[in-house]
Amino acid sequence: MSIRTERVSELLQREMGDIFSKELPRNGALTTILAVKVTPDLSIARFYLSVLGSKEMGQSMMAHIQKENKNFRKILSGKLRHHFRRMPELEFYQDELQAEALRMEELIRRANASSSPPAADADGSGD
Repeated sequence: MSIRTERVSELLQREMGDIFSKELPRNGALTTILAVKVTPDLSIARFYLSVLGSKEMGQSMMAHIQKENKNFRKILSGKLRHHFRRMPELEFYQDELQAEALRMEELIRRANASSSPPAADADGSGD
């Protein structure tokens, strides 16, 4: 990424975080913007989100965000009107990396537990 796209990504992440804190419903799901990637021509901004809570909460939150996409873009363009000639299109993706990491950790833990040697005698003498 170029310096310009990195700065734009940081600016969009900061401002969209403020918008999310004010506009998203408080239904128990915590939504965090993990990363923003902007295309080199600044036409598309891809937001990668983490939604903590149950799977159903995450799905409903992502559905709400997708539904309000145009509203978020309008609010964002009002806040950043002096920074862009044309506001990038906003795309939102749920980042499953955290859930995938927890799943892999659990699989490794199970594999280690099933392949571990039998425990030594309780007194530790081994006889």
